[in-house]
Amino acid sequence: MTTRTVSEWEIEFPIIKQLRSYTPLYWSNPKSTTLEQGLPYVGLDHQDIQQASDRLTRFASYLVKAFPETASTKGIIESPLVAIPNMKGALERYYDCAISGSLLMKLDNALPISGSIKARGGIYEVLFHAEAIALKAGVITEQDDYSQLFSPQVRQLLGQYTIVVGSTGNLGLSIGIMSAKLGFAVTVHMSADAREWKKAMLRDRGVEVIEYQDDYGIAVENGRQQAEQDPSCFFIDDENSKHLFLGYAVAGERLKQQFQEQKIQVDSEHPLIVYLPCGVGGGPGGVAFGLKMAFGDHVHCVFAEPTHSPCMLLGVMTDEHEHISVNDIGMDNVTEADGLAVGRPSGFVGRAMEHLLDGFYTVDDNQLFEWLALLNQSEQLKLEPSALAGIGGPLWLSEQPQRCKHVENVNPDNITHLIWATGGGMVPDSEMDHYMAKAAAALK
Repeated sequence: MTTRTVSEWEIEFPIIKQLRSYTPLYWSNPKSTTLEQGLPYVGLDHQDIQQASDRLTRFASYLVKAFPETASTKGIIESPLVAIPNMKGALERYYDCAISGSLLMKLDNALPISGSIKARGGIYEVLFHAEAIALKAGVITEQDDYSQLFSPQVRQLLGQYTIVVGSTGNLGLSIGIMSAKLGFAVTVHMSADAREWKKAMLRDRGVEVIEYQDDYGIAVENGRQQAEQDPSCFFIDDENSKHLFLGYAVAGERLKQQFQEQKIQVDSEHPLIVYLPCGVGGGPGGVAFGLKMAFGDHVHCVFAEPTHSPCMLLGVMTDEHEHISVNDIGMDNVTEADGLAVGRPSGFVGRAMEHLLDGFYTVDDNQLFEWLALLNQSEQLKLEPSALAGIGGPLWLSEQPQRCKHVENVNPDNITHLIWATGGGMVPDSEMDHYMAKAAAALK
């Protein structure tokens, strides 16, 4: 908890006054540097990502058995990469602007099992824990076919252990669905902003859901306390987990392969700018790390946060990280982007990635619904509100390309803009109809 007054913060960081007005803004990160200079702050490297990738490959045969929807990708949890030229045109017409370069979207809303970016890190950490227990019990070796783990005996073994997590929604879905399938007892502590349908979906799968009238931070803290009281209980810490982080980071090399398959060039003259919605920071931080390791200094990562919940921007800018919350500067942390409704950022991610992030911008809820309408009209795609935050990035850079300082001397037509669509695949039709009605009303 910071001891400074709001006025004192505003004197040192004048942008805080604009943050407190809930006005959308772009902040170029002055700490951004090269991969060589920034990597030591992360404390992880290629080998760590490779180990995570290898573990996911070992579990592929299990996932095909447990989740038949993964059969088409042979048990690899991955999402499509698509061009969205019609959306680019729709944005240019709607905002009367010109967006140079090409516009792509990474459809993590289409990830199997749980339909969001959290299927990467959340499922990976559950598998990491399950493997450790199975190896120790001698029911499997790393050389075995992991489809053997899809058995009543393994479910009985894992049923002696509990997994706990605090969540605003999608991480809880990913961990709950995967843990319950393996046989773990699982408890998800969910904050007040979590959607009712997500709670119901978890309960339908036998997951214990504990609800709070407080925000994400309280849900996480109560989950942590539950785990501390039970030695058989494993707490998945969205704020500090390197395993979650590495699960997300595997996306980097996979995206690089998709770029090669689609013959999309990425180099000093053809930079890639990626726009990632950010809540507590684990998902976008891990993906950004993986992208940096895959593309080096030719990729530039920008985080997008709600105007009411710019916690990572605030933490990185002030260098306070988890020691400052948006509430400390008088903000309410109330947003329709439930997955991004986080008041206090991950200190681990902030410190690890602050030198490898190009910038941050904020988006208000009405913009999210405008973009949902435009995306559906132009590309027939539907996302949940928080997943649309990345769409604003190319608009900010079309106004002032120099905001992304590492591409200011590059031909703008050579830039590839990639919007990371983080979720929406599990949204019930009735809920999506509600979103679409708000989206239609939001368009001018």
